[in-house]
Amino acid sequence: MQWNSVAEFFAMGGYAFYVWGSFGATALVMAVESLLIRGRRRQMQHSLRAEHQSSESYT
Repeated sequence: MQWNSVAEFFAMGGYAFYVWGSFGATALVMAVESLLIRGRRRQMQHSLRAEHQSSESYT
């Protein structure tokens, strides 16, 4: 596809809502997934540190 102007590019031949909406939804899902993974990682690290400290207190 070729566009004659930037406005035509962003209009995407009349399908801009669907095209840019899908890009936006994908970006949002990827950002939320990254935040959830970071939270799970921190939670796991905290849990492992607590478990390690409690196992050291028994020795």
